[in-house]
Amino acid sequence: MKNVITATVLAGLLGLTAYAGNEALKMPDVHFSYSSNECVEVVNYTDEVFSCENIPAKFNHVWVK
Repeated sequence: MKNVITATVLAGLLGLTAYAGNEALKMPDVHFSYSSNECVEVVNYTDEVFSCENIPAKFNHVWVK
């Protein structure tokens, strides 16, 4: 019985980790200019289209030249 509970908990943690990783990979990259601190480009990884005028609430902040 102990093995069943352990396997269930581990499977749940694996599923939660996979879900969190998938959500993190779907976040767009927003490239900001290092010198002007303004948005330069938004790289979308899903069908949702974001731009510098329409920056999403959550994104990966990337510094560029």
